[in-house]
Amino acid sequence: MFANIVSNDNPSPDFMFNYFKVFPIIMLLSMGMFFGWFWSVAVGLQRVIPDEIKLKVSRFKFFLLIPVVYIIFFLGFLMSSLTSGAPNPDIFTIILPLHFFSMFCIFYTLYFVAKTFKTAELQRKVSFSDFAGEFFMIWFYPIGIWIVQPKINKIIKEKAHIANNS
Repeated sequence: MFANIVSNDNPSPDFMFNYFKVFPIIMLLSMGMFFGWFWSVAVGLQRVIPDEIKLKVSRFKFFLLIPVVYIIFFLGFLMSSLTSGAPNPDIFTIILPLHFFSMFCIFYTLYFVAKTFKTAELQRKVSFSDFAGEFFMIWFYPIGIWIVQPKINKIIKEKAHIANNS
């Protein structure tokens, strides 16, 4: 796509729009992995946290579902707009508030995943200052997860080792 823009003085819009048909698939796969990782950490690490400080995951599950539904809705809107020509401008009155609420939900899930991770690591109640670093590492997804995931693996291994020796 970029080679067509650079090599041509007047790139064909049809050529460019053909690439946008693959965008929803790529978006669903990447967001599926992103939210799937959130789910596995937030729900999976609950078994490592002591019962007296377990976190409530019901709100997390609801707030994780909202962006998933929104992304599917938005991609459907995007595909119908690309195939039908012009989008209906009234749809933006729905999309804009949903977009902002979805962003809020994503930040909450980032917060909850970081808090769950740090609670499992420290085995005590934590405040935001305890897990702010993990929050920002998870927010900057690829780089932060390379740092956080090995620590999660270590927590799980230690818990399995303790359970096997008991």
